Amino acid sequence: MKGIRVGFAMCGSFCTLSKAFAQMEALVGMGYEIVPIMSERTFSTDTRFGTAKEWTQRIEALTGKSIISTIKDAEPIGPKAMTDIMLVAPCTGNTAAKLAAAVTDTAVTMAVKSHLRQAKPVLIAIATNDALGASAQNIGKLLNTRHIYFVPFSQDDPIKKPNSLVCHFDLIPRAVEAALLEKQLQPVLGNH
Repeated sequence: MKGIRVGFAMCGSFCTLSKAFAQMEALVGMGYEIVPIMSERTFSTDTRFGTAKEWTQRIEALTGKSIISTIKDAEPIGPKAMTDIMLVAPCTGNTAAKLAAAVTDTAVTMAVKSHLRQAKPVLIAIATNDALGASAQNIGKLLNTRHIYFVPFSQDDPIKKPNSLVCHFDLIPRAVEAALLEKQLQPVLGNH
């Protein structure tokens, strides 16, 4: 996978950042070049899952690159052909809604919009507690959008959180390979 540049855009599903980061490490280990991107909120928010400084230091040390965390810095991604694939991991319901409605108000949504102008694949790694509720219509719209692919997902806790869906983070490398070939890794929904 040498020479393939993955825009790795992270949103504020803070409880899944460690799973996403583990897959960033896996992609680096496979030879992918990572272009790190974080939403402004994720880039600057301390949570019980780690401080913003800890996360940014780990990501920049792993990738050897500064994190893109502003709309201004994300805008050149498409015009300068900086990425071959854009991975949004984790992708919150909020970000999925914005992508479905073409709202560009964060570094991540700008990165996706800018990347898509080159008609290159975008891979969504969904992680949201309302996926089978209010966010279902947005996920459905994205599933039917050209150049948008999903990391396979399933309910993470159907008893306590019946509307919640989380991608199978461990399938990110395979989903990246499939999306680069303009294919959706199957099955999209279910246990793996």
